Amino acid sequence: MGIFGSKDSTTGTTTVGTGAVNPELAALTGDYSIDAAHTTIGFVARHAMVTNVKGKFLDFSGALHLDGSDPARSTASIDIKMESIDTGNADRDGHLKSADFFKTDEFPVMTFRSTKAEALGGEDYRVTGELSILGVTKEIAIDLEFNGAAKDPFGNERVGFEGKAEILRSEWGLTWNAALETGGVLVSDKIKLNFDISAIKNA
Repeated sequence: MGIFGSKDSTTGTTTVGTGAVNPELAALTGDYSIDAAHTTIGFVARHAMVTNVKGKFLDFSGALHLDGSDPARSTASIDIKMESIDTGNADRDGHLKSADFFKTDEFPVMTFRSTKAEALGGEDYRVTGELSILGVTKEIAIDLEFNGAAKDPFGNERVGFEGKAEILRSEWGLTWNAALETGGVLVSDKIKLNFDISAIKNA
């Protein structure tokens, strides 16, 4: 049972995720806005070869279109303001915003646009899309778990997802590093991305 599907931008044809449509999912059809107050977009990088540094973005917006009856019509997009990066250390955050890393003055926004998706079984999905950083666009795959749907005390219809992905930052031109005296480098190339998403159905 697939929530998401994909559309081929060159041919206009669509691909439906594997599995049959679940009637319960059909009721979720509609447009949703990501609730930034209850959503976390985070990352983890290995530091000095021995520990992990965790961070997140505080300012972002995103939209989902879910079509439970025709999963191929579902889409997802998100825009992240790079100035909002937060690792809990002001000096480190300033370095990440500088020309060594994200060049936030020149490239203020990181974007993701879904291109296809597939159901992996149960509540597990894989969404593929284009991640743009520093003017470079590369394809990434995000593994998602559908956490369910509910109406909150304020009458909002919500859906929730948890997701994860791994990227090599060097593929987007993020190559700054420093050698360690004991061997290895200060910052890992592999970055783990984590998503905990709550989205509200638009009126």
